Amino acid sequence: MPIYRRPPDLVEIDLGLFADDLKGRKIRGQAANGAVVPYPDRATITGGSLAGRGLELAWAADEVEFFFLQVQGSGRIRLPDGRVLRIGYDSQNGRAYTGIGALMRDRGLLGPNEQSMQGIMAWLRAHPDEARAIMNENKSFVFFRPLVGAGPVGALGLPVTGRASVAADPAYVPLGAPIFLSLDRAEASGLWVAQDTGGAIRGANRFDTFWGAGETARRIAGGMSGRGYAWLLLPIGSVARLGGGDGGGDGGGDGGPGRR
Repeated sequence: MPIYRRPPDLVEIDLGLFADDLKGRKIRGQAANGAVVPYPDRATITGGSLAGRGLELAWAADEVEFFFLQVQGSGRIRLPDGRVLRIGYDSQNGRAYTGIGALMRDRGLLGPNEQSMQGIMAWLRAHPDEARAIMNENKSFVFFRPLVGAGPVGALGLPVTGRASVAADPAYVPLGAPIFLSLDRAEASGLWVAQDTGGAIRGANRFDTFWGAGETARRIAGGMSGRGYAWLLLPIGSVARLGGGDGGGDGGGDGGPGRR
């Protein structure tokens, strides 16, 4: 399974440049015959639409692992000679993200104790004939770039830190802001910093915690799902400029595995 770098014909359009009421909205697509059309979806890309264009960074031996590498947005690849290649998110095909865990749960494919990342992966491996079709229902496809130095790098352009960085929806949470989570999962409760975003991170009450690399981080992140409260911490001066108030807000925090 090829792992692709960002294709040169993938274009990103900032709609806010064209209308004030579209500020903050972007679309991605493919330039074709003087127009922008939707970029091929996951099924088309995995079927070979990008083959032969020299875009391969590496090859994944396990299609299921590669799928979750794309969900996470960054990772490490062990090369045949033993070296490790670190890669991080570079773009995505502009198609909407669909969480296959919820899809599989709604279809009765997963039991109550099988809805973690590990449980989903086990089901996919046990049902190879159905696995690819289910993964292709998530039409989003992520492109990567090699990483050097500290990383992975979040949406602020700075390295994220395990057990400290969280992804949030910038429509509700300004990047760089500290967030205090109080959840029914003790390991995820505490102070975090909003340093990243993600296609699946939408709404005021969704946060995606980053746990770092290694087997311990993988185990925690793969089974992380929590509910509770989130407080956005703001400087007193910022609260005053916003018109007063106690500076706090709350919502159900839904922690999950770090994507990048």
